[in-house]
Amino acid sequence: MFTGIVAGLGRITQVKPLGSSDQDGVRIRIEVEHFDMSRVKLGDSIAIQGACMTVVDFDSHSFQVDVSRESLTKTRGLDQEGEVNLEHAMRLSDTVDGHLVSGHIDGLGKVAAFEPVGESYLLRIQVPSALSPYMAYKGSVTVNGVSLTVNAVQDNTEGCLIDINLIPHTVAVTTLKHLHKDSNVNLEVDTIARYVERMLKVKSIS
Repeated sequence: MFTGIVAGLGRITQVKPLGSSDQDGVRIRIEVEHFDMSRVKLGDSIAIQGACMTVVDFDSHSFQVDVSRESLTKTRGLDQEGEVNLEHAMRLSDTVDGHLVSGHIDGLGKVAAFEPVGESYLLRIQVPSALSPYMAYKGSVTVNGVSLTVNAVQDNTEGCLIDINLIPHTVAVTTLKHLHKDSNVNLEVDTIARYVERMLKVKSIS
C-alpha cells in the first residue's frame, strides 16, 4: 500500500526489452538523486508514476524493475526515458498524509486543461466512463501516483471531467509540472469508493 505522497523523483535512463516478442515486457533502470535508497532491498514494492513495481536489482543510486506487457498497455510513462514520481511502500507506523493507494492503475485519463489560476494551478482531466462513477466532489483520486482532491465533477458523454486544484509545491516536486493538454495520465480510484460500489451492488441483488 501507498499514500500518494511522492517521496522523490527519479529518471528512467534505460529501457530494455525482456524478449523479442511484442508480448514481452521491459526492464527499466531508474536513477535517483533525492530518494532514500537505504530503505530499498530486493523484492521491495515501489510506486512508479502510481504503478506498483518490484525491485529486481539496485545499487546506491539506482534500481531496476520489470514491467509486464499488461502493465505497459494500461499505463503511461513506464516505457520511455524521462522523469517519474516515486514512493516507497508505506509502513504501518507511517502517517497517511494522502489516502490509501494500492498502486494498481485503473485506467488512463486525458488532460483537458492545465493552467495557472491565481497562485495555484487548475488540472482538468477527462475520466473514462468506466471510472467516472468513482469520482466525487471532495473525494480522492491518484494521478500519476499523486494523491489529489477532486474539486468538481461534470458528467459528459465520455465519462466525466474532474477539476483539481494544485498548489505550487505539488507542481514543483512531482512530474505533474510536465503535463499539458491531451497528456495521458495514470488514474487510480479511491479504494473506499470501490468497496462502497461493491456493497451496494450485492445489496441490490439480495
